[in-house]
Amino acid sequence: MLFSKTCEYGIRAAVYIASQSDKAERTGIEEICENIEAPRHFTAKILQVLTRNHLLSSQKGVNGGFYMTAEQLKQPIITLVEAIEGKEVLSKCGLGLKACSETEPCPLHNKYASIRNDIKKMLSGMTIKDMAVSLQTGGTFLKVD
Repeated sequence: MLFSKTCEYGIRAAVYIASQSDKAERTGIEEICENIEAPRHFTAKILQVLTRNHLLSSQKGVNGGFYMTAEQLKQPIITLVEAIEGKEVLSKCGLGLKACSETEPCPLHNKYASIRNDIKKMLSGMTIKDMAVSLQTGGTFLKVD
């Protein structure tokens, strides 16, 4: 498992909301949770974090819900991960050691650093919209029926 449950749900929710953002209506929390198979209360807290970090937009009221602007859709996935997990998440030691470095590496350091950098590149090169389009065209899914 690469990401925490919080991060997994956050990415899933953002991609689902992005896939619905071209519609006139905002996407409600119940619909989001149903389509990403996530608990409501937990997901609501994650969406608050993403909204506070300006990665999602929300509107209160009768026609309220979540949506993404064109600018938000252009954000790389790494911005979601960093908003939820913290900026240092993809630079930490694979074994969680505080003093791990090039000069004093942990047993995983050399192999893990390479993998971590590849993941960082992948997440930086893929936008929220890229993932949403893949979902919309049926190339990928967030829920198995």
